[in-house]
Amino acid sequence: MDRISKERRSWNMSRIQSENTKPEKIVRSILHRLGYRFRIHRKDLAGKPDIVLARYNSVIFVHGCFWHRHKDCKNASIPKTKKKFWEKKFKTNIERDIKVKNELKSNGWRVLVVWECELSDIESVGGELEKFLKNS
Repeated sequence: MDRISKERRSWNMSRIQSENTKPEKIVRSILHRLGYRFRIHRKDLAGKPDIVLARYNSVIFVHGCFWHRHKDCKNASIPKTKKKFWEKKFKTNIERDIKVKNELKSNGWRVLVVWECELSDIESVGGELEKFLKNS
């Protein structure tokens, strides 16, 4: 049983952003400090990547562990209510992520996924971003 009313749950869910999230802003800030320039949410690319570095033919997705099901992550829990709904939702998200990643790769783009939980170590993420972009 949900602890809050249906109306309150609906209101909470309506506040969840899909663009310009705090994790995205952190990754963009890291890239900017490293001297990289980029575009965000290009609608002409599959999946509207969070960050596009055309000069490096690279895209970066900043995934929330809960919504995109980061394997073995404590933040990828399954809600106790409406389990069937959530299982279907998560399965659809995972399938879409794979499809988008494959489409981008087949069009010559390099793809990196940064997970929300990884942002607790900004230096490490910065190093991974540098390594990814230097190897382009």
